[in-house]
Amino acid sequence: MSLPAGWRLRIHDSLPSTQTLAVELAEQGEASGLAVLARQQTQGRGRAGRVWQSTPGNLHLSVLLRPPGPAREIGGHALLAAVALHDAARHHAPGRSFRLKWPNDLLEGEAKLAGILAEAALDSAGGIAHLVLGIGVNLSHAPPVEGRAVTWLGPIPPEDFAATLLGRLAHWEALRDAQGFAPVFAAWEERGPPRGTVLTVRQGDNPLTGSYEGLAEDGGLRLATAKGPRIIHTGEVIGDGHASRH
Repeated sequence: MSLPAGWRLRIHDSLPSTQTLAVELAEQGEASGLAVLARQQTQGRGRAGRVWQSTPGNLHLSVLLRPPGPAREIGGHALLAAVALHDAARHHAPGRSFRLKWPNDLLEGEAKLAGILAEAALDSAGGIAHLVLGIGVNLSHAPPVEGRAVTWLGPIPPEDFAATLLGRLAHWEALRDAQGFAPVFAAWEERGPPRGTVLTVRQGDNPLTGSYEGLAEDGGLRLATAKGPRIIHTGEVIGDGHASRH
């Protein structure tokens, strides 16, 4: 198993949560580029406090980064991770078609295959002290999710997929360091819904529907709504026009 220079992968048979451990290590001063993999989690978690079912054989991975930059770039790094995740899925299943759903899901058709949870801490100047990306991928099983179609990729050994994913993360982080987020966001748009797709975004109890017009310069979701253009930075896409790009 080959990893990019400076990146490390720690493998545990079982953990309560890779995310919790990675955050603890970050707070203890662990350097950027650490990935924590658990073959099984007992207290895995997803976005918005949801429980992430951590079936053995699937990927349960958290990656610690310390990117320079202000807090407003946290979302951009999550989108970067999504692009890397799409790349890794295509590498291991080259004959299949995947797409990204803003901000954190990897889909095959309308079925969820993977998700990303981004958690960050800020320094006293408002910059990113550390960023932990929790990545879950259905490699060998597709645990049921109420109200959602789900699918799986493999079977693929989690260690093999993690090595591929870390290689793609290293590639896109290096490109961002050299050129900023513009090529990252362009790559996300290529892998996301076509422009013009009608999206509904849930923000609390207030769903907002509009026509997708690409990403904003900071990675926000641009929507043309009945009340004018909007840029969405937080929320969950709960419905779209069932269009996909391969």
